[in-house]
Amino acid sequence: MSRVLAQRRRLAAWSFLAPAIIVLLLVAAWPLGKTLYLSFTDASFSNPDEYGFVALRNYTDILDDRLWWTSLKNTLFFTVASVGIETVLGIAIALLLNQAIPGRGLLRASILIPWAIPVVVSAKIWEWMLHDQFGVINAVLIQLGVIDRGVAWMAEPGLALWVIVFIDVWITTPFMVLLILAGLQMISKEVLEAAYVDGVPAWRRFTSITLPLLRPAIGVAVLFRTLDALRMFDLSYV
Repeated sequence: MSRVLAQRRRLAAWSFLAPAIIVLLLVAAWPLGKTLYLSFTDASFSNPDEYGFVALRNYTDILDDRLWWTSLKNTLFFTVASVGIETVLGIAIALLLNQAIPGRGLLRASILIPWAIPVVVSAKIWEWMLHDQFGVINAVLIQLGVIDRGVAWMAEPGLALWVIVFIDVWITTPFMVLLILAGLQMISKEVLEAAYVDGVPAWRRFTSITLPLLRPAIGVAVLFRTLDALRMFDLSYV
């Protein structure tokens, strides 16, 4: 009797999971499998219905393509730089917003504005602000005497990648702040108060108590941002 009941429960569980599994197969597994299959053919966007099997030729061509290696290097640099800066800023801002300061609720809401704006809109805003002739960034720097003429930020090879990193940090740091702040909210205040009463310095409380307890939240935030940064396209394209 118990075996029959267990089988019925398993059948009921699979019946409830079946719709979600079917949806995942349709929206994730099928496109991924199709993409993998087409990578072994000479299919193109201009003639997607007619293609032949070319085995590993596409992969060998990529390995000999200098442009692909340059793109890979730039992508890895962008990922490490942007995620690293966002993590440091996210921890710092989250620690600030976790304090009992005036207007904390308004600050928490306003910090999410850059992340809430669509990436295409943010990219166009920064494109206008960084314009070498009419951009407000150059105008302010000229007024401050930092530069004597407008800088073409997106036309300088040494600056363009760093500009993209800066814009991405501005857009996605709020995401890091949100996740890390949630982790801070889960830390027991009694532990920190006990350390404070015992006379433990603030920096030691942070490195020995707060930071270790924040590792799961930081790990999740870094993982999501790394995956997102590796597939970044819209920001640089716009």
